Amino acid sequence: MSGGVEPETPPGSSRSGGTTPVGGKPPRHHLTSIRHCASSARIASASAEFELDSGTLSLISPTDIRPGFLPVFRSGSCADIGPKSYMEDEHVCVDNLVEHLGLRGPGIPAPGAFYGVFDGHGGTDAACFVRKNILKFITEDCHFPNNMEKAIRSAFVKADHAIADSHSLDRNSGTTALTVLIFGRTLLVANAGDCRAVLGKRGRAVELSRDHKPNCTVERLRIENLGGTVFDGYLNGQLAVARAIGDWHMKGSKGSICPLTPEPEFREVRLTEEDEFLIVGCDGLWDVMSSQCAVSMVRKELMAHNDPQRCSHELVQEALRRDCCDNLTVVVVCFSADPPPQIEVPRFRVRRSISMEGLHTLKGALDSNV
Repeated sequence: MSGGVEPETPPGSSRSGGTTPVGGKPPRHHLTSIRHCASSARIASASAEFELDSGTLSLISPTDIRPGFLPVFRSGSCADIGPKSYMEDEHVCVDNLVEHLGLRGPGIPAPGAFYGVFDGHGGTDAACFVRKNILKFITEDCHFPNNMEKAIRSAFVKADHAIADSHSLDRNSGTTALTVLIFGRTLLVANAGDCRAVLGKRGRAVELSRDHKPNCTVERLRIENLGGTVFDGYLNGQLAVARAIGDWHMKGSKGSICPLTPEPEFREVRLTEEDEFLIVGCDGLWDVMSSQCAVSMVRKELMAHNDPQRCSHELVQEALRRDCCDNLTVVVVCFSADPPPQIEVPRFRVRRSISMEGLHTLKGALDSNV
């Protein structure tokens, strides 16, 4: 095992929708929910008390810690086995990163949070390992916290190589990975696979990641340029995603160039008061629900009860009602202690009306030049 990381005891392996079947194992519990919620209001006071240097992180400008808007992180999560025989998803929510790290990290600004969703296939070994170790790999990297993209990219590759080196993990299991690291007002999404992060911006859905499907034009060209093929939407006729950690039966030796890569794509945004919440979900959600539909639903629920945990549960239940055929995992992260405000729709002199969701869908299409 590289990096001196102790692997989890592998619970076995199962059949995945995108891979060839691997030896069977007993199903995991049908419902899991991991939640590490803590008030980020305590982070600022802790930062001042321990005199943390908030200006050493390259992603954060000094204005992020001055008086004014700062996000307050509240999260809720829900996971369900869905109609499948095995649960292969994993996720993690850390609302108070400073407290979680024990204030050990040099120059960690406040507030901070970390979230991740890992959609396993070919068994749970890879997803369990990445969920347990990815944050540790990030924070122990030599580039952390001065260059977050390098630290996260290195952590994804390190996790990939650790699975290859392990004698107790199934090196043929794999997982997609989407992580969200937030410091101050800077939010950084890293994605390898087909999980998705969607920002709710005053009711409008803003996608912060790209689904890495093999038949996506960009991914297909990358795969073919590296000697791979896409057959019936599957990478080399075997895998339904173009990027993943693990799956060493498809990668060959470490360090070799392979169409299946663990390296993530990044998207960085600076949060404002218009950014109300974030939805992170596996493809089981997005296969049956559009990004705008999910944002509209969460916003309506938050206005009614202001509970991200209930929102994540309602998204999962709605996906099941829509005949989702996969495991389901959803994380909802709020950036304020208050519920979203009512949106005032301007009155126009037109005879036809359009719903708020329709307006946001239209605006998103115009912004994307679709």
